[in-house]
Amino acid sequence: MLQLDRLPAEVQRPTYDRSKLKTRMVHIGFGAFHRAHQALCSDKLAEKGSDWGYCEVNLNSGALIEALREQHLLYTLTEMADDSLHTRVIGIITEALHGKSDGIEAVINAMSQPEVAIVSMTVTEKGYCHQPASGNLNPDHPDIVHDLHNPHSPRSLPGLILAAIRRRRDQGLPAFSVMSCDNMPENGHVTRNVVVQLAQHQDPALADYIQQHITFPSTMVDRIVPAMTDAAFAALSARLGSDDPVAVEAEPFFQWVIEDNFVNGRPAWEKAGAELVSDVLPYEEMKLRMLNGSHSFLAYLGFLAGYEYISDCVADPHFRAAARSLMIDEQAPTLRTQGVDLNAYADSLIARYENRAIKHRTGQIATDGTQKLPQRMLDSLRWHLQRGSDCDLLLLGVAGWMRYVGGIDEKGQPIEIRDPMQKQLAECVAASDDGEARVRALLSIREVFGEDLLQNGDVVARLTAWYQQLTTQGARATVHQCLNRG
Repeated sequence: MLQLDRLPAEVQRPTYDRSKLKTRMVHIGFGAFHRAHQALCSDKLAEKGSDWGYCEVNLNSGALIEALREQHLLYTLTEMADDSLHTRVIGIITEALHGKSDGIEAVINAMSQPEVAIVSMTVTEKGYCHQPASGNLNPDHPDIVHDLHNPHSPRSLPGLILAAIRRRRDQGLPAFSVMSCDNMPENGHVTRNVVVQLAQHQDPALADYIQQHITFPSTMVDRIVPAMTDAAFAALSARLGSDDPVAVEAEPFFQWVIEDNFVNGRPAWEKAGAELVSDVLPYEEMKLRMLNGSHSFLAYLGFLAGYEYISDCVADPHFRAAARSLMIDEQAPTLRTQGVDLNAYADSLIARYENRAIKHRTGQIATDGTQKLPQRMLDSLRWHLQRGSDCDLLLLGVAGWMRYVGGIDEKGQPIEIRDPMQKQLAECVAASDDGEARVRALLSIREVFGEDLLQNGDVVARLTAWYQQLTTQGARATVHQCLNRG
C-alpha cells in the first residue's frame, strides 16, 4: 500500500488542500490511461486552485477500486523517458465506486449528485455496445438486451448514463455533459448515438430531453501508457520504498484536445495543457490514422515477427520505414488537418516509439482489433479505393490482423485472441481454409467490414496475396517486400 511518509523526497506530492475538492465529475473506467491522462490534467489544475474532483467508477474490476480506497484515494504516476523519470502522487480523486460490490444504484446516485457537471469515460471501444462500422447502437448486445427490459438496473455504459440522466431529470437537477475520452473518431457523436438510440427504445420522451439538454463533447487523447507488469511494479516499489498497486507509468508526451461544448461548466483544463477547440475531428483523424493506425500495423506484424515491444519493432529498419511510409504516404493524404506539419508529426511519433523506457507490448495493442480496424485502417482504405491510389501498407496491416486472429504464430505457438468478437472470429477461422477462404470469411463480418469490401474482387485478391505471403514467408520478409514494392 502506498505510504506518503516513506516516499523519497523527489516524489512530487499534492500541494493543494484535498479536503476542498468537490465531486464535480464522475469518470467511468478507472483504467491506466485515465490515471495517466485526464486525472493528471485535473490534478495539475487543482495545483492552480481548481476544486473539480473525480468520483471514479469501475463497472467490472473491483480490485483496483479497493486498492485505491486502501491508500486514501491516492496513487502514483511516473513519466518515463530513456534517460529520466519523474514520479508524482495524484490526489484529485474524492470518491471511488465499484458497480458490482457497491451496487449499480450507488453509481447512479453518485452521478445524480447536484454538483456533478460532467460524466466522462474511458471504457475502450467495446464498452459502447455499438457497431464499429456504423457507430450505431448494437441492439443485440447482451447488456443492451438486458437494459431494454431493466432500465433501472443497467449493465451497459449507455444504460448507466441513461439511468442517471433519467434520475436527474425526474429530480429537477441540472443536466450534465457526457464526455468520451476513448480512441474513436467523433467519440462524442458515437456516445450520443448509443445513448439516444437506447432512450428511443426505452422512453421516447427521455430521448427528446437528451437531444435538448445534454451535450456530448468529443475529445482526442494521446499518450502512450503501457500496461503495468510484475517487473514494473517491483522496480517501482524498490524505487519508492512503498508498494502502489494502483501505480501507472507513461511517456512524457501528453495531448488532450476537447470540443468546448459543456452545458453546466467545466474545469479550465487549458491552464493545465489541454486544448479547447470548436472541432476535434481533424485532430482525431490525424491521431487515429497516423498514430493508432501505425501502432496497430506494428502490433500485428511485429507480434507475428516475434517483437515483444513497439520499441523493438522500430529498431528494425524495415518496420520503422514501413510505419513511417504508412503514416505519410497512405494515411496523411486522407486527412483534413490544416496547418500541421505531418512529416514532423510522423517523425515525432517514430521518436516516441523508440522510447525503450516505455514497455508497450505489441500484444497489448493487438487486443480488440474488431473495434479498432474501422477507424484506424478501413476508413483510409476506402478513401484510397475511391481514388485508385496506392494503399498496399494498409492492406498489409489488415492482412496482418487476419493472420494474427488465426490464433497461431509463426513458430506454431497459440496466440491468445482478446476481442469482444473472439467467438465469431474463432468460428470464421475454424470454418475456413487458410488463404482466400480465410480472407473472405473474415471480410464477411459486417459489423467490422460492412458489405463493400467483400464485394470488391480487387480488395479480396490483394488481401489474399499479402495474407498468403505472410503465411509462407513470414512478417519480416513480407514487410521488407511491401516497403520495396515498385
